[in-house]
Amino acid sequence: MTPAATSRRRLPRTTLVREHDTHRLIPSRYRPRNESVLALIADDDAHLADLFDLDHATNERLLAEHDLLPGIGVHELVFGVPNSRVVNAAFAHPHPLGSRFNGPERGAWYAALEVETSQAEVAFHKTVDLAEIGRFEDSVTYDDYLADITAELHDLRDDRQFAKCLAPDSYVASQALAEMLLDAGALGVVYPSVRRAGGTCIACFRPALVANVRWTTTYRFTWDGTPTPAIEVVTLPRRPS
Repeated sequence: MTPAATSRRRLPRTTLVREHDTHRLIPSRYRPRNESVLALIADDDAHLADLFDLDHATNERLLAEHDLLPGIGVHELVFGVPNSRVVNAAFAHPHPLGSRFNGPERGAWYAALEVETSQAEVAFHKTVDLAEIGRFEDSVTYDDYLADITAELHDLRDDRQFAKCLAPDSYVASQALAEMLLDAGALGVVYPSVRRAGGTCIACFRPALVANVRWTTTYRFTWDGTPTPAIEVVTLPRRPS
């Protein structure tokens, strides 16, 4: 969409959002580790080098960090800060069909102001996956990453013009709005959770806005024959020494 066309359409109002300790739940299997899992399957150093070459050629986060992805440039990614790989991965590994406020080529950092909201969002999407196979049996752990967000975000709360962007079963309108906002240089969106009444979510469009990222707690989600999982803490926050 051209800048002129964008200017003819009203964008959502912006609100200065200053939120500490926003919550993003990420499957524990993606937790950064000091030693690559490839080292566990390599026969020797030469084999390990070949495996790393293959991984680098197919790992979208690494491709983004070498400016080889069409959706996001290396100049936008973050480096030299704790959990930078976690942040970059959110933008370099979008869902093949996109998510509510991003398409398939460029991801976003989704977070919630309340951990209960983040849990509800994660539980919904995983339950949909289980429903597709007709079996509500699984146990998955998620790591809770806190982040501080300070930015002028486009605000969809109490804005009826953009109600279609909050449709529970369609991302068509919301992805179209996100594309328009990105073209206009927007930083992100704050919006009411579709999966938990009263909850608030954030979608950050720019990696640099995701500050002070740290892993705190791990939760186990267990589906035991029903669509509603039991949620329990399996790792308590680490206390400073």
